[in-house]
Amino acid sequence: MLDREGDTHLYLQISEVIRSRIIEGLSPGDPVISEAGIQREFRVARTTARRAIRVLRNQGLIHTRQGKGTFVSSPDETCPSGHQLPLYKVIANEIRQRIRAGELAPSRPIPSEVALVQEFGAARETVRRAIAFLRQQEWIYTIPHRGSYVSPRERWPSQGST
Repeated sequence: MLDREGDTHLYLQISEVIRSRIIEGLSPGDPVISEAGIQREFRVARTTARRAIRVLRNQGLIHTRQGKGTFVSSPDETCPSGHQLPLYKVIANEIRQRIRAGELAPSRPIPSEVALVQEFGAARETVRRAIAFLRQQEWIYTIPHRGSYVSPRERWPSQGST
């Protein structure tokens, strides 16, 4: 069980337990234990449960659907290393492809957070991370209280850098 006196954070230990459960017997789309369930089962604080879930989400093993729960992710999208691509990168890649294809034009808005949450069945936090990722790469820029817009073509990263 958990080593509460050891040098490894509890949330990391919990994420490893859940990771093992996923690998041993859960299929893509299966529900994963909730934060409240983690709190009860492992007798930990809410923040510890959230951190454990975040670790698994960042590893691409699970995804959260706002108002629905947390589920095992499918292995459809994988990185070259064989690890699953995190959902925020899947969303960012889709938006980037739409920009390159001309579906989203320079200086025009990208879909809103709410629209992207609905389209991808993702948590708002995941969509925000995708938008921040695209902003960091200069595919988009954000105007506070207005939204995010496609950057001018000359600011787009070169093909090899993404």
